[in-house]
Amino acid sequence: MIRKLNHVAIAVPDLDQAVGVYRDVLGAEISAPHELPEHGVTAVFVNLNNTSIELMQPLGAASPIRKFLESHTKGGLHHVCYEVEDIFAARDQLIGEGMTIVGDGEPYVGAHDKLVIFLHPKDFLGTLIELEQSS
Repeated sequence: MIRKLNHVAIAVPDLDQAVGVYRDVLGAEISAPHELPEHGVTAVFVNLNNTSIELMQPLGAASPIRKFLESHTKGGLHHVCYEVEDIFAARDQLIGEGMTIVGDGEPYVGAHDKLVIFLHPKDFLGTLIELEQSS
């Protein structure tokens, strides 16, 4: 079902500081910031040869990562994103196996303008999983 690692997402309280660490200390190439109000985050992507790192900070009071940062005040790993060939088939298979899809279970457009779903951490070793349509 899963194909390749698309990105690892890190929630951060200060996006400018996080960008500085990755750009100035680690020498990484960083995308321009993207405000994603429909997701409640401002994000940048650290571009690597084989994957990317998403650095995201809350955007607005209703941001879904605000609560995460209340308990992880310095930031931390938020989710891991894997690509799947068919998001609907993956969703249906996972539901059939008793896994929990976060939200209403319907795929929606994610930060890369591709369909995504999130899988509840209780079913995946404590890790929030994002699945993204690969094409």
